[in-house]
Amino acid sequence: MAIEISATADSPVAASAAPASEHLSWRLKLLYGAPNFAGAALVIPILINMPKFYADVVLVPLGYLAIAIAVARSLDACSDPVVGWFSDRTRTRLGRRRPYLLVGPPLCGIAFYLMMSPPEHMSGEASALWFGATFILYFIFHTVYVLPHYALGPELTLDYNERSSLFGVREGFTILGTIVASAAPGIMMRMLHWNEREVYHCLGIAFALLLTTLYWLLAWRVRERPEFAKRESNPLVPGVRRALRNRPFRILLASYIVGSITGAIPATLLPFFNAYVIEPKSPALWLSIELLGYFGIGFLCLPLWVAASKRFGKLNAWLASFVLGISGGAAMFFIGKGDTGLLFLLISWAGIAFGAGLFLGPSMQADVIDYDELYTGRRSEGQYTAFWSILPKFVAIPSAAVPIAILAGIGYVPNAVQTPEVIFAIKAIFALAPAVCGALSFLIAWKYPITATVHRAILEGVARHNRGENAIDPLTGAEVTPPSARIVDENAGWFLDYFSPGELRRYLKNGAAAPQRDVFISAGASIAVAIGAAVLALSRIGGAHSDPGTVASLSIVTAGFAFAIFLFHMLRVGPARELASGAIGAEIVRAHLGESPAEIEPKLATIA
Repeated sequence: MAIEISATADSPVAASAAPASEHLSWRLKLLYGAPNFAGAALVIPILINMPKFYADVVLVPLGYLAIAIAVARSLDACSDPVVGWFSDRTRTRLGRRRPYLLVGPPLCGIAFYLMMSPPEHMSGEASALWFGATFILYFIFHTVYVLPHYALGPELTLDYNERSSLFGVREGFTILGTIVASAAPGIMMRMLHWNEREVYHCLGIAFALLLTTLYWLLAWRVRERPEFAKRESNPLVPGVRRALRNRPFRILLASYIVGSITGAIPATLLPFFNAYVIEPKSPALWLSIELLGYFGIGFLCLPLWVAASKRFGKLNAWLASFVLGISGGAAMFFIGKGDTGLLFLLISWAGIAFGAGLFLGPSMQADVIDYDELYTGRRSEGQYTAFWSILPKFVAIPSAAVPIAILAGIGYVPNAVQTPEVIFAIKAIFALAPAVCGALSFLIAWKYPITATVHRAILEGVARHNRGENAIDPLTGAEVTPPSARIVDENAGWFLDYFSPGELRRYLKNGAAAPQRDVFISAGASIAVAIGAAVLALSRIGGAHSDPGTVASLSIVTAGFAFAIFLFHMLRVGPARELASGAIGAEIVRAHLGESPAEIEPKLATIA
């Protein structure tokens, strides 16, 4: 029997916006969160162990690893909005999310196993292609299941504090999986006397099977919220535009993007920092110990952060976690050879904040989705989850690819004593860059406006809309009419959101040809940048033993981002032609742009 969502008597599940509490059973929370144990167990070897393993053991040039990472993450970022959009629009007897939870994990597990087990007979160039292909496939299939999984969370409960508990459990499993995956390689090598190839081959099989099992169990035992699955979904492009008009989401996203600029640096460079700056006698063992300290203290402190978010609010708890992470990370710049104990202490100090950042962001994002429903009348968990993922992911691509490309460019030599320039670069990139971005992210997050009181008012407003009544926006004090009762028809409003306000004004001023011209100019400029950046990247890639350099990695990132923008604009070609044909009258366009209702309503009545 599948587990249903429970609600209090005065908050029936069918009343999706009811502001009373909705509590979830611990069994449901555990089933929802457990797959993250396996998900994290896969991610850690990929982000932490594989770059160094392929560089030092498989002997793939660092520059080619940077190229592979840049290509893979660019394609991965392009797939996010597509999977999120399809997930919101999927209609099956299993629901919107569960089909993806059945298909994605086994495919992802196979790609992971292949990445962890490169054939020994391969040359460096062939191994680079192997790494690139498996890395790309892993992240594509990872997107297939993880976005629907994360989109499922906000719809399981609308309770402000219960969401913190739900996502706290999920991220608790993330930390446990991270601990196991971080400690396993060093422990297995020391106790079983296996080499790195043997260890990663074994872990590839075990983690792939675990991922599939836990996600299939989730899909089998947890049902989706039925009334959300029946609602109409947003069009992709208008949904993106409306999300960007959501002020709390903009603040949350901006903070997350700034923090993500250096997001992959700690994971990517910790093995290098440990091996070449601290220089312990057993680098693999100490790397496992350091990761165990970071993630172990993060796991132990997670319940305290959940309690703090309930007692002091999500934002205040999140800001406090910033202080710990920034101070611990920056202090690592000042340590050096032999400071193994001090590094462990600083990593553990920064680890106190780790759990808070994992669950508070998704919990606050879920509240933002409710605020979006106040204005749109629709639920867009998948699209918001994808949008939450895609921009930070693009921003984070350089932090995964560029640091190792920089090291290669200034003289990094595998398995050797590094020059002072390389040592300084490792220290500065690893310690100071994330601290600076963390401080900027803290200042942006300070302005986030949704508290428990505000959230309850948002849900009350959505409930009023469901009854056909006007509501009050608790953030601005403005009166918000139900979507079905607004001056501009709801379908017309969504259609016009394919275009920016500037494009619509040019349409009114310059005539029917303007929309198509604007769209084709934007699409043409985007694809030109994508092609130019791709050509530049290809010109930098030579033979198997030549280093492509940092420019090639950055060019690939630029090409991927520009191509995603090109696809965004191509989705607007059809609507631009429809607008040019006169499908929407000028008065409706003016009303959509916010001209005075007193001027517009009589004209719309005449048109009707």
